[in-house]
Amino acid sequence: MNNLIKSGFIALSLGFSIQAFAQDGTIYPLENPKEPNAILLGTGGVENQPAPETWFRQWGDPMARNISTATLTPFLPEPGKANGAAVIVAPGGGFSWLSMGNEGWEVAEALAKQGIAAFVLKYRLNPTPPSLEDFSAWMNRPRPAAPAPPATGTSASATPAPRPPQRDLSNQLEDAEAAYAMIVSRAKEWGVDINRIGMIGFSAGAGLTMHATLNSKTMKLAFIGPIYGGMGPVEVPKDAPPMFNVIATDDFLFQGQTGIIESWHKAGRPVEFHLYQNGGHGFGLGNPNRTSNRWFDAFMHWLDVNKFLVKG
Repeated sequence: MNNLIKSGFIALSLGFSIQAFAQDGTIYPLENPKEPNAILLGTGGVENQPAPETWFRQWGDPMARNISTATLTPFLPEPGKANGAAVIVAPGGGFSWLSMGNEGWEVAEALAKQGIAAFVLKYRLNPTPPSLEDFSAWMNRPRPAAPAPPATGTSASATPAPRPPQRDLSNQLEDAEAAYAMIVSRAKEWGVDINRIGMIGFSAGAGLTMHATLNSKTMKLAFIGPIYGGMGPVEVPKDAPPMFNVIATDDFLFQGQTGIIESWHKAGRPVEFHLYQNGGHGFGLGNPNRTSNRWFDAFMHWLDVNKFLVKG
């Protein structure tokens, strides 16, 4: 099975020109794509969710919301290129929508070109207003300001920002575990080494990656890559996987905090941290003229040096 969705196919099937809307933050309606290669994970629905799954476009990116049925879409390397490594890709969107293009399909395609079997996880989400008009108003509602960074002269790591209330991620964790189990069960078919299955996520997807790492009893991830996720300290399991972490200083989630990095380091687990000068939030594979644009190259080098790209 070759790459199952190509960039040109995505653009045509969605019926919009990415270039036309690339700099437009307006929310546009979008017909649900067919996603013929998405595999149902069979993890159930979402309570109190009367609205069907719908899609929209913002900043040139196709996004999905009100997802009640989780799926997994494989992006497999060309024959002869596979190295056996596999990555579950978790897009972000505040657990209320998923940035399927920027943080899902495009990343999976880039991984497949490097010989890595990639799997985009479309996980279940919290309900949002059924109508696009109400959803747009909800998205544009006033939000509280981000917590202020520590006062001058105070160690950021010594004074961590208050932790936000814990979300209920039981649905999302179940989806991630089902995705992992499916990859293991079809590893021979997909050319995957079950000892080299990792997970990367973006924003909320980074949160899900961390939640799975810290809480799953069934996933044995070989490596993780939380990309512009929360930076607060965590309790690290003794067998926690090596971590590759990326964020930019102008990301609202940064706020001078490096707690998660220090937690991994103090636990004696391998960690690599890339703090970029700029990039903002939600940059996916990268935006023009930002230092964060090279993170994917660094990630591939990290995987290579740590021997995740070679058998044994």
